[in-house]
Amino acid sequence: MYPPSRKDFISLTLSDLHGPSYNNGKHRRQSCWRKWKQLSRLQRSLVLFLLALLLIFGLLTYPSVTEQWRGWSDREHLLELNDRDVTDLPRGVKPLADVVAGKAPPPAAGPYVRQAVERDVGGGAVVEPRGPNAPIMPKPPIKKNFPNKRGPPSLQKDRNISDTIRAEKQVQEVVRKEVLEKEDKEKKIVSWRGAIIEADQTTEPPPSVNVEDAAAPPGPANPADTVPPQVPNGTVDRLEAVCDAFRHAWKGYKDYAWGHDELKPISRSFGEWFGLGLTLIDSLDTMWILGLKEEFAEARDWVEKDLSFDKNVDVNLFETTIRVLGGLLSTFHLTGDRLFLERAKDLGSRLMPAFKTPSKIPFSDVNIGKGTAHPPRWTSDSTLAEVTSIQLEFRDLSRLTQDPQYQEVVNEVMKLVHKLPGKQDGLVPMFINTNTGQFTHKGVFTLGARADSYYEYLLKQWIQGGKTEDDLLEDYLLAVDGVRKHLVRQTGPSKLTFVGELSHSRFNPKMDHLVCFLPGTLALGAHNGLPGDHMDLAVQLMETCHQMYKQMETGLSPEIVHFNLQASDGNDVVVKPADRHNLLRPETVESLFYMYRFTKDTKYRDWGWEILQSFNNYTKVPGGGYTSINNVRDPLNPGPRDKMESFFLGETLKYFYLLFSDDPELLSLDKYIFNTEAHVLPIWPSAPK
Repeated sequence: MYPPSRKDFISLTLSDLHGPSYNNGKHRRQSCWRKWKQLSRLQRSLVLFLLALLLIFGLLTYPSVTEQWRGWSDREHLLELNDRDVTDLPRGVKPLADVVAGKAPPPAAGPYVRQAVERDVGGGAVVEPRGPNAPIMPKPPIKKNFPNKRGPPSLQKDRNISDTIRAEKQVQEVVRKEVLEKEDKEKKIVSWRGAIIEADQTTEPPPSVNVEDAAAPPGPANPADTVPPQVPNGTVDRLEAVCDAFRHAWKGYKDYAWGHDELKPISRSFGEWFGLGLTLIDSLDTMWILGLKEEFAEARDWVEKDLSFDKNVDVNLFETTIRVLGGLLSTFHLTGDRLFLERAKDLGSRLMPAFKTPSKIPFSDVNIGKGTAHPPRWTSDSTLAEVTSIQLEFRDLSRLTQDPQYQEVVNEVMKLVHKLPGKQDGLVPMFINTNTGQFTHKGVFTLGARADSYYEYLLKQWIQGGKTEDDLLEDYLLAVDGVRKHLVRQTGPSKLTFVGELSHSRFNPKMDHLVCFLPGTLALGAHNGLPGDHMDLAVQLMETCHQMYKQMETGLSPEIVHFNLQASDGNDVVVKPADRHNLLRPETVESLFYMYRFTKDTKYRDWGWEILQSFNNYTKVPGGGYTSINNVRDPLNPGPRDKMESFFLGETLKYFYLLFSDDPELLSLDKYIFNTEAHVLPIWPSAPK
């Protein structure tokens, strides 16, 4: 082998003075590191020490941090006021007089106990328990004193943190003196009303405090049927607690989501679904029933000036009908204000294109601006509950407008479903095809999501129409028998009666919280002359729905439960990790309302009161609003989801108020029917033409 020949090379680099220069960034980074390593250990330590000092100095001078520290120093300074007498209330705080007597006692202390915070409501000073009422939420950023441009004009004021903090101790002294005076005088108890006022929020009095100074909206057609009467002192506490909860929820909506669909109370923002102000419209009749007239007038002004359906947006036919159309119709019936009827007529006509299908089974989605409709993007099916739970509202709209087209299209749907094959002893599948008009996904039966309100509306249409439509009654009675035969079971440990699901003849002991509408519906049927054993089943199912709350660590029901069929000493209720969330749903409170109205058994009120306390303990957000939570089994960390559904104000709080009211004529169940969103529609005195 010969060694390789050696070759010498000369390297020559040519540079273009006018061309782009080449920058070897990697070499430069290596050079910087080499220079750093060449420094002595002392020099490197000095450099790092100086950088740390600069970082600490930057944090200390950061405006929001120093502002927060100043707030805490102000609180420490307030401790020096303990021995001082307060003779005058702070600016903006006035004595509250002529307010409904009584105050709800704070709920039992929970895991989120905080120090009580005194609040100034403009109409009076109040100490509000902040512990069990408010879960520990992420602290919002400190706001600068910029005017709040979102919401009604009354909220567009600068905020002053230190003024509110300095007022707190003075207000506490005033309240303490009030309590001492009450011990010596036999006078009526003053109920302090208003929402929580945070340090960075306005001290503007809530609208409902100065009701006498507000211009009342037009009165109802029959005030005796709709305006809440004076109630005995024994029930004032609970009724007032519901009003306080509504005001707190409404305050969050006004501050951070005014005119939008839903409030996100944790992030203090809003969520948009259809862009129709769902929460505001869903809440209109609730405000009227609760007597919050000034809040109602403020919302009415938005409906008159800002609500428009002339927009290029797809809306869900079912959700828009029960929430918006139902809310407008209900508010018209309660107030007699034709503004709401005119808006309802406009919306109803824009929803009609959904019924232009080959089968006359409506599409799920409608563009209310373009006048077009279509099924979901992924299927040509509609859910059965959606196409059979719009009838109450469309029938009522026809009766009010004397235009039969609305009633005709929804009645046609019920006639088609009545004749369809594929049912099992009155139980119906969850889906129906808009092209063929036939059931799909046959063999699966549930009273939960996608089918629940079909059964509810069978009974309520029959009642609404004067009990003359025999097909509706026949389908309802057959369905109840089918539920008893195929879906009703009892748990092994405690013999709790529940309603499960059937999938191709296989029973699944799964029950949605949505099914808790059933006790109230069964009780309503029994009240209207249907078999007495319907009421027996209602009582048993009501106990089960109560246990779905009671057996949870937070006192709140999960979205879905599974029941234990084994005879053992274990728990009746099993909750899977994915099902542990609570969305502030109303179905259990709704049924408690019906059960109390028909039986007068006070245990149903007590159960409702426990649920309201749990909502305050684990879902109430200090800055305003309530939030759904992720885990009802973890009281230390329920996991706020940052969403307040519109039905919390439209349904849940409304049913709480009606449950605690002593007046059976307040929305008498012999005169009114509630749609599936708790909106009030009158029962027709005679058969429809």
